Amino acid sequence: MRWFRFAVLVLVASLLQTGLVRVIEILRPGVKPDLLLILLVFFALHASSREAIVASFAIGFAADLSNPVVSRLMGPRMVSFGLFGALLADLNSTLSVRRLLYQAVTIFLMGFLTAGLSWLLAFLRADRLSVNLAAALFWQPLYSAVIGPFLFLPFGWWMRMPGRGPGRLRRFRWR
Repeated sequence: MRWFRFAVLVLVASLLQTGLVRVIEILRPGVKPDLLLILLVFFALHASSREAIVASFAIGFAADLSNPVVSRLMGPRMVSFGLFGALLADLNSTLSVRRLLYQAVTIFLMGFLTAGLSWLLAFLRADRLSVNLAAALFWQPLYSAVIGPFLFLPFGWWMRMPGRGPGRLRRFRWR
């Protein structure tokens, strides 16, 4: 994997997550897509297992910095992103998540699981939480799942990751 490109992509997604994503909030003020969650699923599905695990923890660290569950609390999103990113990277060898619908369902499930675990970890460490749980567990993962699969193509182009599928096989067959 090209780690410099990865760092730039995570930095840009973190900056967009903290500032520009508020422009496209829908329904309620707290419902916005989680670009770092989409990156987590992308790298868990497209990178090797070892690279996906490192990328998951790094994206979780960026998620804690850019959008903390509780202010002044570091670590819940890094642990949840790292754990579930490693699990998805492990399952990727047995499951094939190539269709847009399956990618959207995967993003939604990962968003639900990571938000639930990070909320639980933050609840264990903090006195009180100021988080809209319905938005964090359902609406934000749903919004991310709707736009996420469409961002996989630009992410793959930026990272120069080879695509998989019948079109790629046909190109190699003719050479």
